[in-house]
Amino acid sequence: MSKLIQGYEVVIGFETHTQLSTQSKIFSRAPTAFGAEPNTQAAPVDLALPGTLPVMNKGAVERAIEFGLAVNAAIAPRSVFARKNYFYPDLPKGYQISQYEIPVVQGGSVEFFLETGKGADAAREKKSVRLVRAHLEEDAGKSLHEDFVGMSGIDLNRAGTPLLEIVTEPDMRSSDEAVAYAKELHKIVTWIGICDGNMQEGSFRCDANVSVRKPGQPLGTRREIKNLNSFKFMQQAMDYEIRWQIEEIEDGRAIQQATVLFDPDTGETRAMRTKEDAADYRYFPDPDLPPLVVAPEWVERVRSQMAELPRVMAARFVGEYGLPEYDATTLTQSKAMAAYFEAAAKASGQPKLASNWIMGELSRRLNAGEGTIETVPVTAQTLGSLINRIADGTISNNAARQVFDALWSGEGRDVDAIIEASGLKQMNDSGALEKIIDDVIAANADNVAQFRAGKEKAFNALVGQAMKASKGKANPAQVNELLKKKLAG
Repeated sequence: MSKLIQGYEVVIGFETHTQLSTQSKIFSRAPTAFGAEPNTQAAPVDLALPGTLPVMNKGAVERAIEFGLAVNAAIAPRSVFARKNYFYPDLPKGYQISQYEIPVVQGGSVEFFLETGKGADAAREKKSVRLVRAHLEEDAGKSLHEDFVGMSGIDLNRAGTPLLEIVTEPDMRSSDEAVAYAKELHKIVTWIGICDGNMQEGSFRCDANVSVRKPGQPLGTRREIKNLNSFKFMQQAMDYEIRWQIEEIEDGRAIQQATVLFDPDTGETRAMRTKEDAADYRYFPDPDLPPLVVAPEWVERVRSQMAELPRVMAARFVGEYGLPEYDATTLTQSKAMAAYFEAAAKASGQPKLASNWIMGELSRRLNAGEGTIETVPVTAQTLGSLINRIADGTISNNAARQVFDALWSGEGRDVDAIIEASGLKQMNDSGALEKIIDDVIAANADNVAQFRAGKEKAFNALVGQAMKASKGKANPAQVNELLKKKLAG
């Protein structure tokens, strides 16, 4: 359900420029490595020198096909390149080679979970954002302003770098939903290896088209926030733009279609130029490039070489390990996380417990910046051993957290040795436990009477006293069972 802000519905669509992981550019053999000296990686084709002709990079096409397969899209058997005409100092040709009428990837969708609320109000809702298209195009160069006074420099190293522009329908209804979509898309393109996902280097750049409207009204006038290269700034930019548009409308002013930039220092968006429509770019088929033909055999060859997709792996985790869909989706956020879970599940034979520990204790530490899943000090096999000791009743959950702390801090590597050295083994001697419970019942006559009068909280107090008397070593399940038996008698 859409979340209304001051009686307005938010409508967001995304255009994401994904830099493809080829070693050379889309129409030339120039390298694409990041960080080279300015203008050292621009071939004559990238510079648009007279007499040069573009030649399609097969690897870029294959990466586009991979993406299409990953999002259940249609791969066009024949697509066309067009010239998109506009002037920028860092666009040497005066036009960009892109795709317009017939893109190589058509349709598809991206599914993810959106978490809302906190505490008792927390909820998870499955969302799906429809894709319009994903088309191949070349990147422009880069204008440099910081190192010059009274002038700008032009670096054409990036010109001709292959991009896959991924365009959504205006399906998102909040900034939270839009950021969740962007994160899921980022996961997909890095998982299948078509993009390194480095947002600071510009490999994954998002443009957010934001508008607001009264519920049931036609779509409002959109403003496009360009080049959002961090999830944090993405959220801040959209939140500011939403508030700004509502205030403008409430003050009686009409929203003008525009391209805007986000300033992280002020937390505000500012208009850069009037937003162009397709007609302004005067698209026409590029006469130097023939239509791109993708045979069904090529698509199937690419499909056969792809690794297991995250959505396919998540479905397998549900079927093979009996996990809830949310757990399975969360554990397939990265290949490393998925591999860690599978190893821990197999080592312990307790997939749900393994999921709980990875999504809980381990993720809490990773989110706090204590390393990455690839560098965690507790191996999946060691976590599996710890889970086994919980499952067989050797230690309680509280004791297990103490063992995990010791493993994480490097105080030991062997689960059983830590349990023994720290005296964390649960008391499973029913005789000793019966004596403790008898003593607790004798010493807490008021709580016993209250429980027998129907007050459940009194029972919890008795359990607490028994656990305290055992110094936390009693098996809570066993305490509950024996205590109920004694009180019933």
